[in-house]
Amino acid sequence: MPYTREQLEARERLTLALYAEKSDATRGRVYNEAPAEWRTDFQRDHDRVIHSRAFRRLEYKTQVFLNGSGDHLRTRLTHTIEVASIARNIAMALGLNEELAETIALAHDLGHPPFGHRGEGCLNQLMKEDGGFEHNIQSLRIVEYLERKYPQFPGLNLSWEVREGLAKHHTSYDFPEWTSKFSTPSPSLEAQVADIADEIAYYSHDLDDGLDAQLLRESDLERDVAIWREVFRQIHQDYSALPEETRCFFITRCIIDSQVKDVVRTTEAAIQKAGIRTPDEARSLEKSLVCYSPENREMNLALRSYLYENLYHSSEVEIPNKRATDLMEQLFTYLLKHPDKLPELSQEAIRTDGLKRALCDYIAGMTDRSVILEYERLFHSRLNFMRY
Repeated sequence: MPYTREQLEARERLTLALYAEKSDATRGRVYNEAPAEWRTDFQRDHDRVIHSRAFRRLEYKTQVFLNGSGDHLRTRLTHTIEVASIARNIAMALGLNEELAETIALAHDLGHPPFGHRGEGCLNQLMKEDGGFEHNIQSLRIVEYLERKYPQFPGLNLSWEVREGLAKHHTSYDFPEWTSKFSTPSPSLEAQVADIADEIAYYSHDLDDGLDAQLLRESDLERDVAIWREVFRQIHQDYSALPEETRCFFITRCIIDSQVKDVVRTTEAAIQKAGIRTPDEARSLEKSLVCYSPENREMNLALRSYLYENLYHSSEVEIPNKRATDLMEQLFTYLLKHPDKLPELSQEAIRTDGLKRALCDYIAGMTDRSVILEYERLFHSRLNFMRY
């Protein structure tokens, strides 16, 4: 006999920590639905996210390098999957609801526009007099409104807990304006886990991509980046004959492993010190309990500064991304003057959302390549976007 939803919920009650979110205690959905027979509410949310169009489009959106720059370089989708894996690992170690943490992680970048953070800045500037643009709020807009897959309601009708995690997604490089729908000082511990998993994946895997693209050098990292140097010395001692490619990959893997262990140990101590016993007690605290140790935090900030100086702001990354967002701005300006060129659904949205917001939703939902193809179609111009 298959496990019923009630049995799965009972298992959560038996195995998860007191302060973990329980799927049978969800604050529910905007639109009432009968519960699933063999899935918990958070499992249903998980499945709805990965079956959404917005999730599939992440495959063709920039992480750091323009999509198509290299077969092994990360896209927004592969980054998202890596974040979800790390989030699930940390949540399981802490006795939290791993299904909820993973679902928030899988959905956290649904609202990212084409061309990475530069694309987000471009859209925010274009919309500055009309509410601006911020990808975390856009993720929430997608799951609450823009996805149209179900006849009974707009959006994906996700649980309150997942939507809270999206609204309050917060990392050291990412400071959203929190929506008033979710007014507690902090989100759930599971949402905090998704946040820190995003940071761990973002910087560690960008190291890997920077090395793969030959924009970062191992010798420079050993000299200038403490977190790399610390792991490198141990790896070199234990595996001195490793080829460079294997060594660099393994160092990155060990950095992730050490950060996960540091977060689990530091967070466990913080939870015990705070004495929390329920999910809402964690929400009531002003400061996140899911965190690095002070030493690891300093090393991460140093790594972040190094990557901004030597990778994100390098001409090899900046120039093609600048060209791409200039193109996106031209496309926005053109369609603003010719809304009849928008697809039918976007034209319909103008009546309820206004022209600029409907246009912003349309462009934010595009992939890197669809922006380029649409530009070529409308401007009768053949483009060649290469990384170098």
